[in-house]
Amino acid sequence: MPVCRPACDAVRVTDFNGTDLTGSRFENVRLAGARFRHVDLGNARFDLVDLTGATIRGAAVVGHLVFATDAWVRRAVLGDPSPWHPLDLPHDEMPDLPGVPRDREVRPSLDEVLVLRADRMATAHALLADLTDDRLAELTEPVEGPGYPRSESFPVRDCLEIVVNEEWEHRLYAERDLDVL
Repeated sequence: MPVCRPACDAVRVTDFNGTDLTGSRFENVRLAGARFRHVDLGNARFDLVDLTGATIRGAAVVGHLVFATDAWVRRAVLGDPSPWHPLDLPHDEMPDLPGVPRDREVRPSLDEVLVLRADRMATAHALLADLTDDRLAELTEPVEGPGYPRSESFPVRDCLEIVVNEEWEHRLYAERDLDVL
């Protein structure tokens, strides 16, 4: 958890209206109760932050579930060493890896995204349709070559749990945002 040094114990409030703080660093700072409205946090990085009780409305967070399915279903479970689509978007903490796309400038049409998403959902559904308790208890075969996840054996159950959790969290975001609309 972030640690605030005694210097930030003094009570003072500063309003930043129409101010460009691009590139600023906030370390060991308390922003509890702060209000952010019409704020551009594009490319901001948050490490070791406490968002307990935070409310976020009308936020745009772009990343496609396609990457989770490609990584954990197509690569780890199904053994495809290079399952990537050019629209795959890895999580920010992941280092650049050969062959794994990371094009944050790509702006596909909704139709392109829906076709790709439907394809990945069909892949996951086909895997689940044939899944047995024995297969769920197995370990994956390590996939040769660079990529994500790394080339090692994983419990099939864990791989599928990652994808289900990603799907669930994205659904919660969507439902929350639809409630606001």
